[in-house]
Amino acid sequence: MKYMLLVCGDDTNDASGMAPVEPWVEELGDRSVRLHGHRLALPSEAVTVRVRGGEVLRTDGPFAETKEYVAGYDVLDCDSLEEAVEAAARHPVATIGAMEVRPFWPMWEGEDPETAIRALDADLTEAVRERDLDRVLACYAADADVFHLADGHERQGLDAHRKALQDLFASVTGPVTREVLDLRVHVDESIGFAHSLVRLTGTRTDGSPLDDTLRVTTGYRDIGLRRLITHEHAVSLKDLKELKVPGEAR
Repeated sequence: MKYMLLVCGDDTNDASGMAPVEPWVEELGDRSVRLHGHRLALPSEAVTVRVRGGEVLRTDGPFAETKEYVAGYDVLDCDSLEEAVEAAARHPVATIGAMEVRPFWPMWEGEDPETAIRALDADLTEAVRERDLDRVLACYAADADVFHLADGHERQGLDAHRKALQDLFASVTGPVTREVLDLRVHVDESIGFAHSLVRLTGTRTDGSPLDDTLRVTTGYRDIGLRRLITHEHAVSLKDLKELKVPGEAR
C-alpha cells in the first residue's frame, strides 16, 4: 500500500538540535520502504490558484497563513498504516513539527498499472486500425517526446508524429493493422516503460502492400487519472539492418 508522508515544519520551533534526515532516507530506501521524495521551497515562494466564474485568480503565498507548513514529502510503500506511522515517527522532523500520513487513493479501481498500460496499447491499436488520428494522439501527453526513424527519415516531436500519421493514413485504403508481436512492460507507481515489436500492415492507395515491423520503446507517466505516452522511440527493422556497426568488417 502506498502512503504519502507530508513533512510539516513549524517556524516557531528551534531546528538546530534536529538529527539529520539523510540516515532516515538511506535506511528506508535500502529497505524499499521509501520510494521517493523531496524537499519543497518555503511557503513564501508558493502560488495559490483559484478559478471563480471562469476567471483564474492567482495569489502569491500559501493557501492559509499558519506557522505550520508542508516542507517536503515522501512516498512510502508499507504493508499497513501502522508500519507507515512507525516510519513517520522516526523522521527527524517529527521531533519539531508534524508528519501527516495519508494513503493513496486507489487510482486504478482494482486494475493494476501494467493492465492499464496494456489497455492503452490496445486502444492505440484500435485507433490506428480505424485511422483515427485524434484518438491515436489522445494516447500521448501534450509534451510527449516522440522519435521515429521511418523510410530513412528522422522525425522528432509530437507535431512531426502527427504529420507522419497523417501521411500514413492518407497513403492507405481501408484499415491499418497494428499487430503487437511482443510487449514487455516494466512499471512502478507513477511511471512505466514498455519494449515491443509492432507490425503495421495494410494496402497502399497504389495497390502495393504496407508491411513494416518496428522496434518500439515507450515511456508512460501518470497524467491526472490516466497513464499516457510521454516518450516513444521507434525504428523500422528494415532501417536497423541497414545501419553499419562501427568497426564492422565490410
